[in-house]
Amino acid sequence: MAQITKHLSGNFGSIEPGEPVVLFLHGYGADERDLPGLMSFLPKMPWFSPRAPEPSQYGGAAWFAITTPLDPGEAEVTEATEKIWNWVDANLPHDSPLILFGFSQGGLMATQLLRTRPSRIFATVILAGFIFGGELPGDAELRANKPKVIYCRGLEDQVVTREAAAKLNTWLQQHTRAITKTYDGLGHSIDQRVMADVSDYLENALTNRG
Repeated sequence: MAQITKHLSGNFGSIEPGEPVVLFLHGYGADERDLPGLMSFLPKMPWFSPRAPEPSQYGGAAWFAITTPLDPGEAEVTEATEKIWNWVDANLPHDSPLILFGFSQGGLMATQLLRTRPSRIFATVILAGFIFGGELPGDAELRANKPKVIYCRGLEDQVVTREAAAKLNTWLQQHTRAITKTYDGLGHSIDQRVMADVSDYLENALTNRG
């Protein structure tokens, strides 16, 4: 069973007790180098970007293999979620709240982490993502507490269908105080408009912390 044990990028400076840490979760077919450049748009803070443990069929890496596009099975998603939590537990301070930053398949994994250990999550950024259906252990807690989440997608996205986006948005409206943003002319990608909105979201979260 492949694990997340190498191919790691990160800002390996000291982490202050209780300091939030960005965890980048790349998309299918990408790797640990794909997202960290976005830190130039974000407040300065520690970050880590592990490579997903599975090879993708097009090169790069994946959190899980694609069987039915945008509708993964429970076993593979559960296994991928456990691998990420095992890596977090082994490598990050236990008192560091996480800022999840997931793109595409990594966006699904961001929701998985939020839905399984909501108390560990400080903020959640979902970019061009989708979601696994069904009830997960943290869903009731999320419905009760309604954390703020930002979800951004391009209106010209040809990878994540409108149906999959609507499914995610419905779940977010039921379980979070979602900030949903859409962008004309943007496909399955990220641009400066997206990062301006994400930066505002994170700055507000950090300002209002505690």
